[in-house]
Amino acid sequence: MSCGCFGSPFTQKQKSLTPPPREVEGKVLENIRHFSYNELRVATNDFSLSNKIGRGGFGTVYKGIFKSGLQVAVKALSAESKQGVREFLAEINTISNVRHQNLVELIGCCVEGTNRILVYEYVVNNSLDRALLGYTSDRSKLNWERRSAICLGTARALAFLHEELVPHIVHRDIKASNILLGEDFAPKIGDFGLAKLFPDDITHISTRIAGTSGYLAPEYALGGHLTMKADVYSFGVLILEIVSGQSNSKSNWGGSNKLLLEWAWQLYEEGRLLELVDSEIGEYAVDEVFRYMIVAFFCTQAGANRRPLMSQVIHMLSTKTRLNEKQLAAPGFIADTGVNSKEKISVGSSSYQFSSAPVSITEIVPR
Repeated sequence: MSCGCFGSPFTQKQKSLTPPPREVEGKVLENIRHFSYNELRVATNDFSLSNKIGRGGFGTVYKGIFKSGLQVAVKALSAESKQGVREFLAEINTISNVRHQNLVELIGCCVEGTNRILVYEYVVNNSLDRALLGYTSDRSKLNWERRSAICLGTARALAFLHEELVPHIVHRDIKASNILLGEDFAPKIGDFGLAKLFPDDITHISTRIAGTSGYLAPEYALGGHLTMKADVYSFGVLILEIVSGQSNSKSNWGGSNKLLLEWAWQLYEEGRLLELVDSEIGEYAVDEVFRYMIVAFFCTQAGANRRPLMSQVIHMLSTKTRLNEKQLAAPGFIADTGVNSKEKISVGSSSYQFSSAPVSITEIVPR
């Protein structure tokens, strides 16, 4: 894997022009380039709606072009959002020095008055959810070769975050909208606002529940029990979306209020799993596509300890031999019942009701 953990795209001369470190809520922001608000205002044509390329939970993303010709993505956080400031700090502290070909590079930030802005490299083909799941998407552009490459590239980035970086990083919000597509649709994981650092000497973190419904691992959604296997679960759901060309949030699969993961498992048990494959996918090797979906099931098993590490997932996706499906257990999934703000966790044929109220414990449990 060719990647470097540390580095900067700027020359020493440019660094010398960088303003001194700024503070946000008493925390000094170091090792990151600082842009002025005016620079970013000019680059985005005064944050014009015509330059808007996306919107997340904490702000709007605009395309910007500097006088040098450098294209960037400018993420402006919503004003006066305390939660947004927390995510802003988390994102900078998590990835300001991290480099990998399948991770979006954070170039710099702006801290002026109430403005909290992040500046990323610009990724030309926008996000996976727009290319694959959007109303104006052309899924035929994403043939199987490209889709399999998106799966593998995303897996390599997660393996890097989980197993190579120290401290390790759990992204906590792996989903189609956070997978950006570069040249030839090469994937890059973005949006580290919810990410958590994992020192080597802990097994899990108990924390508030955050992320996106449909991608949350059962043990995390149920009680805020966070491990790297939560990302593995989300990645498994993502594989099924990439193969099917459909969103996991759609809840009427099979005409019986089933989520994509639930429906896929039913098809597998009935020997009809290939019915899930997107008709726009073009030519593909049946054995390979089937294997990718089996890997998705390994990643989404109800028991976190049964899910593979991301390095093992890469091997499973790349191998030419059939996987041992006898070791496969049923997936766990979360479904909104629409009754009294409760949700349902299903494991195989069993289901349990639980409150969806967030957990706010921040205790770190030693290994």
